[in-house]
Amino acid sequence: MADAIQCKICGRLLTRDERGLNQKILDGDVKNGIWRCLTCMADYLECDEEELAEKIEEFKSQGCKLFG
Repeated sequence: MADAIQCKICGRLLTRDERGLNQKILDGDVKNGIWRCLTCMADYLECDEEELAEKIEEFKSQGCKLFG
């Protein structure tokens, strides 16, 4: 099992899908140790959490191994 990762902004533990989305679209931040939960990522990217959830499902359907 992967180590627990917390959101750098709010401190909430990230799910596997949230970790995958961080790696997929915010790789530069991840390399600097900045991980975001879905809520904080939506705020940062100025979009809705639902849009991010849709992206997760899209990446899963493409077979991306970063998602659960």
